[in-house]
Amino acid sequence: MGFEKSLILSAAGMKAQGDRLRVIAENLANESSAPDRPGGDPYRRKIVTFKNVLDRELSVNKVKVDKVREDQTEFPLRYDPTHPGANADGYVKMPNVNTLVELMDMREAQRSYEANLNMIEVSKSMLARTLDLLR
Repeated sequence: MGFEKSLILSAAGMKAQGDRLRVIAENLANESSAPDRPGGDPYRRKIVTFKNVLDRELSVNKVKVDKVREDQTEFPLRYDPTHPGANADGYVKMPNVNTLVELMDMREAQRSYEANLNMIEVSKSMLARTLDLLR
């Protein structure tokens, strides 16, 4: 694989992980966004899925964000009869965002981003060494 291809593949990976990090940040920012009226739904967690896309010009598969879809798991209930979104029994639907899961996903995305960044640095270093040899 040429230097150009490795740089393009790593950049595509960084972009995909950056998009994933933005969705995770949105989930964390809305982890306590409960409905403001009884019967309303709170914020629903979003999940990023990836796909391989063939770059015909380079003849390589690059990763891209396929979809950002909503997590269909049940909303947890919290007892708070004073909340404006509480039902007749005093329970409020809370977002299906688990902070621990989001932080683990964030760490995984961060490590993948860093791995792609390191690949770019290695490719740049190899390219510089090759140019030094040709001089």
